[in-house]
Amino acid sequence: MEFPANVPQHPCSVDHLNQFYGLPVLTFPQASSDRPLPADPASVAWRMQSGLYVGDEEPDDYWGRFTETVPLEEVRALVIGSAWYGSDGWPYEIVEVIAELSHRLTGLEALFLGDVHFEESEISWMGQSDVAPVLEAYPRLRELGVRGGDGLEFPVVRHEGLRTLRFESGGLPASVVRNVAASDLPSLECLELWLGDEYYGCDTTMEDLQPLLTGERLPSLRHLGLQNSQFQDEIAAAVAHAPVVARLASLRLSMGALGDEGAAALLGGQPLTHLRALDLHHHYLGDAMMLRVREALEPAGVWVDLSEQEKDDEEDEGTRYVAVAE
Repeated sequence: MEFPANVPQHPCSVDHLNQFYGLPVLTFPQASSDRPLPADPASVAWRMQSGLYVGDEEPDDYWGRFTETVPLEEVRALVIGSAWYGSDGWPYEIVEVIAELSHRLTGLEALFLGDVHFEESEISWMGQSDVAPVLEAYPRLRELGVRGGDGLEFPVVRHEGLRTLRFESGGLPASVVRNVAASDLPSLECLELWLGDEYYGCDTTMEDLQPLLTGERLPSLRHLGLQNSQFQDEIAAAVAHAPVVARLASLRLSMGALGDEGAAALLGGQPLTHLRALDLHHHYLGDAMMLRVREALEPAGVWVDLSEQEKDDEEDEGTRYVAVAE
């Protein structure tokens, strides 16, 4: 069964983006390439990648050629990869450069920071920075995606443009979660948080997540993902009675250590039959519980993803792992 077309689709693995903001991702070619550029700059999401894994062109030269070659006012979506992100990247510089170009990138609606493949850098090695300059410079930005949590800062803001906010991390700082919850984001429709493992920097607690579950500061929210967590059972139990759930179209509790206890709590709470999609992939549910979930929701038309069933180690308790950590 395919994911519903009217629910936001996002990758759930650390890989290069093929699509972003509903557009195909096109890597801006190296100087040595004879690949023609698209006639319509707004028809693609421009991916910037230079350095070690692509060619010999220096990142500054590569970026400069992009700004001189492509009509920036027509660019709708940007995806930033290496060399600015990765184990040896300098993310703060590209954030500042993008912010300073706001007078030319007047049509920018979507930005992804850190499109780095796991073979280029493990997600836990990736540095991030304060994204405040981008939010301040682009009040009409509609989508922001960030991969990596080390050094990441998200300010308490009021931003009326954002529709989608997504953090991919093997260890998301609690300060980011708290500041998202404290921000005024009246237009936000989709929020996804990969919380990660405490060994790789996750210090988020249920107390930090509670303000998000009320939905009070997120009046437009329709798609919520609280994913990739070691305490996925606790999240499921809290979501079961969370006020925000009644107005959601999709819910993602995937990629974590969800087991039968959490799934039972979820089924025992408020009705979920209004959802179009429930994503639980990468889980530790037993066969009987998987059947219960399907029988409770699929007859009502809810699309349920229970793929990637993991097994507990019977000889060693506490071995459940999240999908993305290191």
